[in-house]
Amino acid sequence: MEIEGIIISDLGVTEGVSKAGRNWKKKEYVLETAGVYPRKVKFTVFGDKADTLTFKVGTSYQVSVDAESREFNGRWYTDLTAYASHEIQAGQSAAQQAPMGASEPAPAFGQPASPMSPDPLGMGSDNTDDLPF
Repeated sequence: MEIEGIIISDLGVTEGVSKAGRNWKKKEYVLETAGVYPRKVKFTVFGDKADTLTFKVGTSYQVSVDAESREFNGRWYTDLTAYASHEIQAGQSAAQQAPMGASEPAPAFGQPASPMSPDPLGMGSDNTDDLPF
């Protein structure tokens, strides 16, 4: 899953030792998406990635995350764990950074994909069809 937006908060590092005696580390960030209804999304960078994936507050990124939900005492909790990211240059979105030959981006919600042709079924002017009934 891909999330695109600006990092608005660095929640810091948490470190500990597992029951098995292994050290672990996680970093948490909050990203705010763009658009008419911006959303704030908290995600975690866990383990070795906590040292390699770094984010700067105020910078735009496209972040690849895994989403996982779990149940505890009758309540459900969802975690987003980042595994890859790249910085988005000012004035560009991830769709604009698509590789050459990539398909055109989808139209905005509520906008038609293309204008309707006067003959949407492609039947032509003779109105003949080859339906058996």
